[in-house]
Amino acid sequence: MNLDNLIRDIPDWPKPGIMFKDITPLLQSPAGLAMAVERMANPYRATHVDLCVGAESRGFIFGTAVAQALSAGFVPLRKPNKLPFTKHSVEYGLEYGTDTLEIHTDAIAPGQKVLMVDDLLATGGTMKAACDLVRQLGGEIVGITVLIELSFLPGRDLLMDFGDVHAVLAYEGE
Repeated sequence: MNLDNLIRDIPDWPKPGIMFKDITPLLQSPAGLAMAVERMANPYRATHVDLCVGAESRGFIFGTAVAQALSAGFVPLRKPNKLPFTKHSVEYGLEYGTDTLEIHTDAIAPGQKVLMVDDLLATGGTMKAACDLVRQLGGEIVGITVLIELSFLPGRDLLMDFGDVHAVLAYEGE
């Protein structure tokens, strides 16, 4: 099965000049979703991952599925004011402004092996913020796995300090 056939291009969304990679057809395909999760998890099967971490919202979809495939737990990273317990926060830059991610202070124990999971790697800002939060809690990042990498953007370069970056699909141009 060619997973690329399950990614729909939406031109000029969310703004003119952007070619949006829509994953909803892949999510609707039982075989496509299963294959995507397996291909995201497989490079880390011998790593003995303790936890997968995914940021709101599509990181939840793939993070929990990859965690299940690796017999690991899952830790959600949330937008502000969504977590009920004590938390750490990190603010990070976006193309136009800033955003914040939060994690419970007891979500990761020092030394736990953590796999970072998301649907898309573009500029790398969200993933870097997520990795920074995991390191604040003492987690050992064993890798980053994503379904799609927009390799014409500098996301991978921003993540060099966090180990291996694995992308199932890479797009070299808009």
